[in-house]
Amino acid sequence: MHPRLIAPGALAAASVLLAIPASAASVSPGAPGIGDPYYPAYGNGGYDVSHYDLRLKYQPATDALEGTATILARTTQDLSRFDLDFLLDVDEVRVNGARAAFAASGEHELEITPRTPLAQGTAVTVVVRYHGIPSSKQAYGFTSWHRTPDGGVGANEPEAAWWWFPGNDHPRDKATFDVSVQVPDGTQALSNGTLQSTVSRLGWTRYSWRSDKPQATYLATLAVGRFDLTTGTTESGIPVVNAYSKDLGAQAGAARASIERTGEIADWLSGYFGPYPFNALGGYVPNTTTGYALETQTRPYYSPRQFANGSNTSVVVHELAHQWYGDLVSVAGWKDIWINEGFARYAQWLWSEHEGEGTAQELADYAYASRPADDPFWTVRPGDPGPENQFHIAVYDRGALALQALRNEIGDDAFFTVLKGWPQRYAHGNATVADFRGYAEEVSGASLGTLFDTWLFQPSKPTASAARTVSLVPAEAAPARPRSWQRIAATNGVHEH
Repeated sequence: MHPRLIAPGALAAASVLLAIPASAASVSPGAPGIGDPYYPAYGNGGYDVSHYDLRLKYQPATDALEGTATILARTTQDLSRFDLDFLLDVDEVRVNGARAAFAASGEHELEITPRTPLAQGTAVTVVVRYHGIPSSKQAYGFTSWHRTPDGGVGANEPEAAWWWFPGNDHPRDKATFDVSVQVPDGTQALSNGTLQSTVSRLGWTRYSWRSDKPQATYLATLAVGRFDLTTGTTESGIPVVNAYSKDLGAQAGAARASIERTGEIADWLSGYFGPYPFNALGGYVPNTTTGYALETQTRPYYSPRQFANGSNTSVVVHELAHQWYGDLVSVAGWKDIWINEGFARYAQWLWSEHEGEGTAQELADYAYASRPADDPFWTVRPGDPGPENQFHIAVYDRGALALQALRNEIGDDAFFTVLKGWPQRYAHGNATVADFRGYAEEVSGASLGTLFDTWLFQPSKPTASAARTVSLVPAEAAPARPRSWQRIAATNGVHEH
């Protein structure tokens, strides 16, 4: 038997291996996407964020943004590396106080490698210092940062955060927010939630906003410019802050006539959906060239174009309905978009009924009859429309038709119990279309598989016999167009980006 010679280097390596915990073998990078098939690169794996603290400085004249983001999270696996979704230029990253290596990759990924691996279940504080010109950045050929004559705005769906703060950009990872923004005197900075303080010093003013309820990253917003602000309180006691760019021109009056009814509309919606779920309310209309509106949490964004033809309370109803359906309860995956848009459109139908301009049933009858069976509209499946059709009109109108079908199937008592109970069942969380069906069956005691399949998942127009079960109009009659139809149709591009 010959003696075995072991080199000193090999002995040292063996000692190191023996010193490494067994769990180290499981250490791996977090996934660069959260697992949404519609947007595989959106969000990230390996951790869950609880809070964002964003301390920013913005110069409207040059669109220059400087920021320090402090992100509180907890790991959900043993992590050697993790990603944030971000586009601006990074100066430094620290993880639990220690400098971390970082690199940009892909269209919008910031890869961070901490000095030592992070064990599963570890509380993590990530600090990212950064700067850049948001309007100079694009991903996938577009931008979600909108330059205005007096500043800039971050607002878009399903992505907006990358242009002004790093984060885990998917609705599945909600968090609370503190957003503090320093801007030149005479300029205002708006964000979500309640205004905590306004401090001026040496020609600059810092506005500090807080959202103390979980919020999806795409629902966070930043708007800097010169605004006229109005404040008030709803009958239910919620403070309201509205803002209008000072240079809206011809749209200014119609915008105010619409947005100033925010408190009234929110109180009205609470009769259908339950108490308003947040501690702040409002809306803002910056001088942007976009055409869409967005349900940014507590303070929806509205394009001036929404008011080009006069006042538009219907779009306000739509975005405020999202505060319950979309914000309080968010999609588990983007394929569940019907839970957002079908319900916001149905709220517009209920508002039409409230205003005496056509009942929800009359709008359903007209929506069904106005499109022939060979219209491509019917090939879109609202329950899983695909990323290319996520904001297709069928998700809105056919989605609302599905709700009228449900209402007629289970009766008003059960239907409105579902509408009000659902936001409470999944408050501050996420849910799927299947979850909603299950809840509706639980409340009503009915088997609803065929109804949901017919109206949400079949790529064809439901048959006349199926439609007659949800209609008050005889099959041979052509339903009259409700007075509100044109006004509601004017909001069809509400989320077209």
